[in-house]
Amino acid sequence: MAFSKETLDELLKNYQGPDDMFGQDGIIKQLSKALIERAMAAELTEQLGYEKHDPIEKETTNRRNGKTSKRLRSDQGPMDIEVPRDREGVFEPQIIRKHQREWRGFDDKILSMYALGLTTRQI
Repeated sequence: MAFSKETLDELLKNYQGPDDMFGQDGIIKQLSKALIERAMAAELTEQLGYEKHDPIEKETTNRRNGKTSKRLRSDQGPMDIEVPRDREGVFEPQIIRKHQREWRGFDDKILSMYALGLTTRQI
């Protein structure tokens, strides 16, 4: 998957050096946090069977029920994320499982999948 030049320009608009990229609150950490939270929201949507704020008749009585905070230890340092939850408490995120507090080696996992021949779309 290729990123558009505009997307990269937006990410790097205030870039001044390596600390802006890899520092305590660098772009890599912010991007990782956004991707994790977006993936968990998509997982909850998949489980519930409807999009957030969808006005259609729902097939399930289970609904979204806000978010909880969680602190992860990652290669970029501590990362506070928002984990979506459901009313019945059956939602089990796959990207960051319940009670998981570490998220290390993400870059290594991506590189190993690419080395195995997976395309960026499959990854």
